[in-house]
Amino acid sequence: MKYRWFLIALIALLFLTIDSGTGRYLPKYDPKMEGMASDTVQPLPKSEFAFTYAVPHEVRVKDYFYFIDTLIRRLDTLVGYDLNGILLARANPWIIDTFVETDYYRRKAKGEFVKDQKHLIILHLGDTLYIPDDAFAAQIKAKMDSTWLDINIPEFRMRIVEGHDTLFSFPVRVGQNRRRYLETIDRIEDLRTKTGVGKIIRVNRYPVWTDPVTGQKYKSTGRDDGLRTELPQIPWLEPAINGRRWGQMIHPTTNPESLGKTYSNGCIGMREEDAWRIYFHAPIGTKVVIRYDRLLISPAGDSTWLPDVYNRKAFKLRM
Repeated sequence: MKYRWFLIALIALLFLTIDSGTGRYLPKYDPKMEGMASDTVQPLPKSEFAFTYAVPHEVRVKDYFYFIDTLIRRLDTLVGYDLNGILLARANPWIIDTFVETDYYRRKAKGEFVKDQKHLIILHLGDTLYIPDDAFAAQIKAKMDSTWLDINIPEFRMRIVEGHDTLFSFPVRVGQNRRRYLETIDRIEDLRTKTGVGKIIRVNRYPVWTDPVTGQKYKSTGRDDGLRTELPQIPWLEPAINGRRWGQMIHPTTNPESLGKTYSNGCIGMREEDAWRIYFHAPIGTKVVIRYDRLLISPAGDSTWLPDVYNRKAFKLRM
């Protein structure tokens, strides 16, 4: 009898150590592994993916980039292409969805107050990361290479476009229609967001939030609901437009009530959730088009003239 109970317990233990998503055995957690134990990598006989990786411990927002960078340095030797964090996330879109759900106002709508977004968990113990094979990685890379950002100032809208297909469209805020002294650059600056064609030249994954007018660093942020939180950790993107760095960043705002307005000091702001979508779709080198098209034509052929927010004549930027 005692042998039968021993056999039942052994079978139950085996089931508890199997990843239900892949049918593969999961490694025993050891804090010393720091995500690098060799037995977390398992071959996966499935088209599009070379193998899987079982996350060995919880990873929070504040530690995600360090964890992924460390993981990439190891896994990059196991594939025949240049593996990076963006490509890995595109192969595992649930990661992007998880970051989107860290948006303060999304959580607030569900009844949750997030004081410090940096402590939210992105990866859980036992989560499975799928590592694409060479062919699938090439497909993802081709999609990334054909992706570009389209910003229309008077429409207060940004689109993430893949070829000719719009993947995402969301509201933004743009620079104010005035000139103002900025302490950070020690001069009077035209705050209107500059138009033209360029590309992303820098990504800051650990941005410091600074008031450009006073030069003072923000220590916290006031939300539209009247509450105050820690500053979120969300990457900022810097484009060069017409070959020049204007200092107008693409970054999130903690006050989405300012969207749809000429509100910023030249930067292009959007919701936190949309900033994450941009980060995972617009790595360095991504084309950026900033235009001033007041005439909108619907698919049905109806035309609408938008207000001239910068008091200038409408023009169409040829691409």
